[in-house]
Amino acid sequence: MAIGSSRFEGGCKKARSFTLQLLAGRFFMAFTTIIILSFIGTSYIFGLYSGEIKTTLGYDQATLNLLSFFKDLGANVSVHTGLIMEVAPPWVILSLGAVVNFFGYFMIWLSVTHKIFRPPVWLMCLYITIGANSLGFANTGAIVPCIKNFPENRGVVIGILKSYIGLGGAVMAQLYHALYGNDTTADGVILLIAWLPALILLLFAFSVRVLKFAGHRQIKREKKFFNGILYISLALAGFILVMIIVQKQVEFSKTGYGMSCVVIMLLLVLPISLVFREELYNSSKAMLEMNSNTRAPSNTLSEVKVTNSNSDVDHTKKVSCFQDVFSPPVLGEDHTILQATFSIEMMILFLATMCGIGGNLTTIDNLGQIGTSLGYPKKTLSTFVSLIGIWQYLGRVLGGLISEHLLKYKWPRPACLTVILFTSCIAHLLIAFNAPYGLYIASVVMAFCFGAEVTYLYSIISELFGLKHYATLYNYGSLAGPLGSYIFSVRVAGHLYDKEGLRQLKVLEPTRKHGEELKCRGVKCYQLAYIIIAAATFFTALVSLILVARTRKFYKGDIYKKFQEDENNVTLRVGSGRKEEEIN
Repeated sequence: MAIGSSRFEGGCKKARSFTLQLLAGRFFMAFTTIIILSFIGTSYIFGLYSGEIKTTLGYDQATLNLLSFFKDLGANVSVHTGLIMEVAPPWVILSLGAVVNFFGYFMIWLSVTHKIFRPPVWLMCLYITIGANSLGFANTGAIVPCIKNFPENRGVVIGILKSYIGLGGAVMAQLYHALYGNDTTADGVILLIAWLPALILLLFAFSVRVLKFAGHRQIKREKKFFNGILYISLALAGFILVMIIVQKQVEFSKTGYGMSCVVIMLLLVLPISLVFREELYNSSKAMLEMNSNTRAPSNTLSEVKVTNSNSDVDHTKKVSCFQDVFSPPVLGEDHTILQATFSIEMMILFLATMCGIGGNLTTIDNLGQIGTSLGYPKKTLSTFVSLIGIWQYLGRVLGGLISEHLLKYKWPRPACLTVILFTSCIAHLLIAFNAPYGLYIASVVMAFCFGAEVTYLYSIISELFGLKHYATLYNYGSLAGPLGSYIFSVRVAGHLYDKEGLRQLKVLEPTRKHGEELKCRGVKCYQLAYIIIAAATFFTALVSLILVARTRKFYKGDIYKKFQEDENNVTLRVGSGRKEEEIN
């Protein structure tokens, strides 16, 4: 009995130790990051409740477009979250994200259900800006620590993590239908996106942190782990894609939605199996090393880690944030915020984001009106909007994988960004000239390019300017997106659409009723706007070649060398009267 009891106690201790190891590990942190991002894509399902807001509050289309712009503004402008993270741990950022998410969307829910007096338009814009800003808090508090924990796989990591944000909109839509069926009243969906993402952020806030890894990095194991997540995410995206198509063809009941949602949730949590696999591997390896040390002589060699470079000395040098603003370190080393901000590389990236992402956001926000003006059926437009998240996902994942693979051949990542910018021009021109099935092709190309641009932007910023102030620079890079969206969507596309609509109204004025909603029909509605967007994107692609030339030498080297401890660290083994140096 005593032997059995001791074995039981030993097994309990091992299980407890393994559980603590798993919960404290980098792989579990990556898993919780995926869960957080899968429920924070609320800004991508605006179409689910925008019609109800328009009807309930009596808004016209222009006001609804203004509300959509402030949604994009809140989702992308989050430099303040990076600045907070310079002095606060990730759990603070994620907790604040939960607060702003609940407050913003809960106030919208109170407004559309008339539980409070109808707020003015500016206040509704403020509410949706605050609610959508939770995406910035989640991005900063979850993605940035994950990049710092897996720095040598950042292209793949950023692509996969950002792709789950794109899938998050589809996941939330499927979950909503599972709970409410085909009921699209605002009081259901808005309340759901108010409390559920906030709850997820609070549940996993304390599991996200930057970990200091002691020992050799198992880079091949990390790549195997993220490859496994990639395959699972592809299965998840494929299943959602099939469900979207089937649900458009067949009338689903609430039970049918529930069954599909169960499969989605299982695929969403399936990466935990990969976490167990990696931690079991680490445990078995640690056990082998411990047994090996036990069999060694009593004067077992102790290990002391030293680095093969003096980079630590350089990083501890204290300088004023205003000193050497225009004398930055070499590319790849940690830049200050001001050094990165005023660099030529960041200015080119800002321009590329403004025209590239801004132009694609214009298409996403106006896709319904574009399709209507070109004569596409309403059901087809709904399918377009639903599938955009899937194509964004493929752009983010494949963009990261392809660029990461090309790095092995010394192909600069900015060159991939240039190719994507040129490709975006094709989508814009297809819309401008209404080619046969042009909107089908354009929506696919545009969404793919949008996803790839996001991955390239954040990967390039981390590689060129270092990770020390990445939390702030990560958010700085997203500022140009809403600016480009405002210029191209509101000032260009919106203005020219109304101008052409007024021209058509004057021609048809005798047959139209006074006060009827202004609508534009035909290719002329968006033709000039998309020619302008295509020209701006083409010019930006040419300018980005300067960035390719300036970073070509940097990407010819090993940009991840300082993170690969197996190559850079020297282990000094000190025994009785002898010293052995071993390069790991």
